[in-house]
Amino acid sequence: MSSKDHILKSVRNQLVPSADLPSLDQDWIQYDDAVAHFGEVLEGVGGTAIAVEGIDGLTEELAKIPAYTEAKKTVSCIEGLVGTVDLNRVEDPHELEDIDYAVLPGEFAVAENAAVWLTDAKIRHRVIAFIPQHISLVIHCPDGKVEEAVVNNMAEAYQRLTWSRNEFGCFISGPSKTADIEQSLVIGAHGARSLHVFFVL
Repeated sequence: MSSKDHILKSVRNQLVPSADLPSLDQDWIQYDDAVAHFGEVLEGVGGTAIAVEGIDGLTEELAKIPAYTEAKKTVSCIEGLVGTVDLNRVEDPHELEDIDYAVLPGEFAVAENAAVWLTDAKIRHRVIAFIPQHISLVIHCPDGKVEEAVVNNMAEAYQRLTWSRNEFGCFISGPSKTADIEQSLVIGAHGARSLHVFFVL
């Protein structure tokens, strides 16, 4: 018997006792100010959170970001904000490989890890959430209240998810980063180099 077969046989002979799944009915983490905590955590992972007044406020803040003003190719999936590339006219997602900046709609934010829930409900090509050099996520706040757009933790976030059709969704937190090599943090290693989250009041 080969060493490989011997190891596999030993593994198969080990019966692991079953264990019950942990209960989701727990006292999950809560924050006195979930909005402030979201901003702090997002800043800690390399992003920025900004509250703005309507589409005009969003436009004004974007104009302060060099990566946006200097971008040659931009995509916007936000009503009232026009990009240089119309995503609805793009047939092949590979054509989006050189997009500099994308402004995309987020659903809500999570204070615990500064994640934003994003779906493709208003986005034709989901790759646009990952391939641009820079990304802004825009969350429209119910009744103009930022606190209505931020949940405390992932347990609350999962309860907030709704599925009316087969769709793509993911949580995005901060720009891309890695510290795998010599524990040296590199921003934008395999995705967006910057991330701004705008709460539109």
